[in-house]
Amino acid sequence: MTTARAAAVLFDMDGLLVDSEPLWTIAEKELACRLGGTWSPELKAAVLGTRLDVSVPVILRWFGVADGPGEVVDATQFLAERMVELFHQELPLMPGALQLIDGVRGLGVATGLVSSSYRVLVDAALVSIGAERFGVTVAGDEVAHSKPAPDPYLVACAFLGVEPRHTVVLEDALSGVESGEAAGATVVAVPWGASIEATPNRPVVKSLEDVDPVWLVEQVPTLNGASDA
Repeated sequence: MTTARAAAVLFDMDGLLVDSEPLWTIAEKELACRLGGTWSPELKAAVLGTRLDVSVPVILRWFGVADGPGEVVDATQFLAERMVELFHQELPLMPGALQLIDGVRGLGVATGLVSSSYRVLVDAALVSIGAERFGVTVAGDEVAHSKPAPDPYLVACAFLGVEPRHTVVLEDALSGVESGEAAGATVVAVPWGASIEATPNRPVVKSLEDVDPVWLVEQVPTLNGASDA
């Protein structure tokens, strides 16, 4: 009996491959100031890993500001444009990110990037990460329902022609973990900011540097009880 391997490994972006959350905090603090308030860790936790059309109304309501269509558009545009500026200034990669992606590719396993960030930010980040490292990239504004809904990972799997149950997802935020698991994939959590509980079907690791590519692609049979005869 031989051990089955994942058909694909799908990576989140913010907080997992790129150390962008501190940059998001810069832009979010600036937005909070424009709204007459002060950014807080509690608000950060409430919007971490969500798409702008989800996070922006939460931010506006937090500061007691009207969250009508016009206000949401203005705040969204501010955050998106500011983040593009910050991404182009400096976008640090997370330790071990490129090595892990390349290690998975070296095993002949397909890779994809699945982000809640809008396409304009994904493309800006791919300048540093390398678009050629992925068989598919899915941005938050390209799916009907964002994380924690399963749509982003289902779209990526469909594009790659793989079954979600044969896929491993790496995520740093609970909303992304829930998205991957709702899609039917095995999720390995690498928490950023807030802790994520390990389960029998969900390993939790401290850093991508701690993840061995061979171990990673074998998580589908190890955790789901599947194997090839």
